[in-house]
Amino acid sequence: MRESLIQVAYLVASALFIIAIKLLNSPRTARLGNGLGALGMVLGAVATLFHQAIGRYEWIVLGVAAGGALGTWMALRVQMTAMPQMVALLNGFGGGASALVGLGEALQKLPHGDPPPAWLLTVGLSILIGTATLSGSLIAAGKLHEVLTGRPIVLPGHHYQTAFWLIVNVGLMLWAIIAPTPLPLWLLTASSLLLGVWMVLPVGGADMPVIVAFLNSLSGLAAAATGFVLQNYLLIIAGTLVGASGFILTTIMSKAMNRSLWSVLFEAVGGQVSAASAEGRTVRQTSAEDLALMLSYAQSVVIVPGYGMAVSQAQHAVKKLLDALQKKGVDVRFAIHPVAGRMPGHMNVLLAEADVPYDLMWEMERINPDFPQVDVALVIGANDVVNPAAKTDRSSPLYGMPILEVEKARTVVVLKRSMNPGFAGVENELFYKPNTYMLFGDAKKSLEAITQALTES
Repeated sequence: MRESLIQVAYLVASALFIIAIKLLNSPRTARLGNGLGALGMVLGAVATLFHQAIGRYEWIVLGVAAGGALGTWMALRVQMTAMPQMVALLNGFGGGASALVGLGEALQKLPHGDPPPAWLLTVGLSILIGTATLSGSLIAAGKLHEVLTGRPIVLPGHHYQTAFWLIVNVGLMLWAIIAPTPLPLWLLTASSLLLGVWMVLPVGGADMPVIVAFLNSLSGLAAAATGFVLQNYLLIIAGTLVGASGFILTTIMSKAMNRSLWSVLFEAVGGQVSAASAEGRTVRQTSAEDLALMLSYAQSVVIVPGYGMAVSQAQHAVKKLLDALQKKGVDVRFAIHPVAGRMPGHMNVLLAEADVPYDLMWEMERINPDFPQVDVALVIGANDVVNPAAKTDRSSPLYGMPILEVEKARTVVVLKRSMNPGFAGVENELFYKPNTYMLFGDAKKSLEAITQALTES
């Protein structure tokens, strides 16, 4: 009877997970989707506590208390601008937890006989994928938090070393299957940690949305493998859902950059930085007051947020500018590039935090045809995703990447700290267009000055 009730709870929890992922497709229903997903997780965890194999609850209570306290602290303390590195860490924690459970289960069973080879294979996959996800996510979080450089880190013969660690891991898994002892599993854990580090080091900051989605997919696959180790159907279903949805998101992000996952992982785009040069070229500057006057006479304005907005924490200043423009009857929309920022949906999250209405956030494919009719395109800290070289310069690493076609607007104003290139390390042709003006300085301070001048005019 107890086992039947647990399986029913697992079935309901699985249904909640599926509904939650469906609801996450839209910003309007995402909050409900998150709630249903959390409810499913709580239901699954509570049902598992009634499993007959659990005899003592002391360590479980301690783990729940410690994890709950840490999670609450992170949720309350982490700034929205630091959300990408938090997501990366959570991916890593999920992978690490799966690896530890798989390793612990194997160490418990190995002294009592030789487990089936198929079971040992799932243990090996749980350790390999989970541990690599942990170390890779820590490197990604370090790059996002600027503890490590955002540029690709490529060691001599780097990709050969990555291939070497992958071969070593496969060999250790075969060893664990042929000779079931703890030693190859411990070595597999250490080797997988190195594989994760070597895999993410060459990925540049511009590719972070792709790698974060990929690590999310890996964390789900690790959980699914651990589900086979434990013969837990809920964990298998949940892990498979996360793995599949994460891989679909990775594919979408790669497509948005017109690059394959292989090139993201191994081509180290952004490693060769070419300093922007204004020699022989004209850059036109403007002031906050002049831009405010320009905006006050505009009928249609499109705001293009980028990573610079996140760095300066300017999302609330953007909302104040939006309110001021709407009071003057200006039609304002936001153009969102799929890989703007450092994680999928980064700009959407920041704008939603500042209470920018969802219906004002337009996707790239929807907004691009309208740019020729836009009076002012206001680019806030975006760089590579608005670079026309992606369409015209075959030698550019950005060539072929779909961009927001802001250069077609009647007037373009770029808010930026300096003329430095973006993470791809290439000069932005947009800055030298005859219809482009540059407003240098901190984005938040610039926006506040524009809004003040706008309200006083």
